Amino acid sequence: MKDASEIETATVIGGGTMGHGIAQVLAMSGIAVRLYDVADEVLDGALAKVRANLDKGVEKGKVEASQRDAALERLSTTSDFAAAIEGTDVVIEAVPEKIDLKRELFGRLGEALGPDVLLATNTSSLVVGEIAAAARHPERVTGMHFFNPVHIMKLVEVVRAEQSSGEAVALSMELARRMGKEPIAVKDSPGFASSRLGLVIGLEAIRMVEDGVASAEDIDKAMTLGYGFPMGPLRLTDLVGLDVRLSIAEYLSREIGAHFDPPALLRQKVQRGELGKKSGRGFYDW
Repeated sequence: MKDASEIETATVIGGGTMGHGIAQVLAMSGIAVRLYDVADEVLDGALAKVRANLDKGVEKGKVEASQRDAALERLSTTSDFAAAIEGTDVVIEAVPEKIDLKRELFGRLGEALGPDVLLATNTSSLVVGEIAAAARHPERVTGMHFFNPVHIMKLVEVVRAEQSSGEAVALSMELARRMGKEPIAVKDSPGFASSRLGLVIGLEAIRMVEDGVASAEDIDKAMTLGYGFPMGPLRLTDLVGLDVRLSIAEYLSREIGAHFDPPALLRQKVQRGELGKKSGRGFYDW
């Protein structure tokens, strides 16, 4: 494997919320990025969001106009899978949190790419070892769990699966640092560190709304003003997506225990299509 400083080309699979953010920070770090998705409209939207993020950075004086232009020049989009991965040094997957989908993808990547290409999954809760097992040379597979919004949040959880080599983990850590992130090393277990802790708080906040303890706004205010959280757990749930939170809760409930059982209110809101910011309504109106 190349050193992180030698990586020239990266592929991001999935043009959604996390995928376009990962592609942006890779491009900002000087790496040529190919953003792949099966839907051209998703790619168009992803590129528009990256441009908007960078324009906002320029307006706020945090990004030079020349940096924005260079990053956009490095970023390309494609719905051609073969073209997306040809000659790449690293692939970061950001497709929906479905184990079968991720295993199928890593099976394709493992067959198509040599053993020196790092394969990383952005899963927030699934067992990385199960994903790695689908790929040839699973020792080059790690987890690289980014946080939303990717271009702002500093943390990356680097997850070492049972199969992951020390070289792959070290490269993942150094690549995260090159992207301007602060990586932590985490054992491969359901929910890792951040999702496991964050979800417990989020689910309890939902139960408090369900029980009428306080409004969503006041529960969030309790955590931001009382505990110094940068964002309340219910507003964060809206940004992550209530459907995403429900899926993770169901998974961790099966894998770890009943304290991750989803509250009835969360299920009801997802059934009504109240998914958070992406649908215009969750615990807040957007």
